[in-house]
Amino acid sequence: MTSTAIVQKLWNYCNILRDDGLSYLDYIEQITFLLFLKMADERQKMTPGRAVIIPRDLDWQSLERLDGDALDTHYRHILVELGKKTNHLYTTVAW
Repeated sequence: MTSTAIVQKLWNYCNILRDDGLSYLDYIEQITFLLFLKMADERQKMTPGRAVIIPRDLDWQSLERLDGDALDTHYRHILVELGKKTNHLYTTVAW
C-alpha cells in the first residue's frame, strides 16, 4: 500500500469519527488506537514466525470484516479486552 493510500484511509477514519461528534482529544485517542492495531497487524504480516501479539479475535483483521453497529460493538470490546492485559502495550511497542 502506498503512503498516499494510507493517508487517504486515515482521513476516511477521521471523517467517520468527526461525524460521530467526538471531541478533538477523543478523536486523536481513537485514531491512535486504530493505528496501534493496524501497526500490530502489519508487524505480524512482516514477521509471520514471531508470536502473535494481538489475539486473533481482538486484532485488526477482526475489525475489517465488520461494519455499522457490529463494528462499533466489536471495537469497544477490543479496547476493553486489551485494556485488561498487563504489560501488553510495552511488549507490543518494544519491537
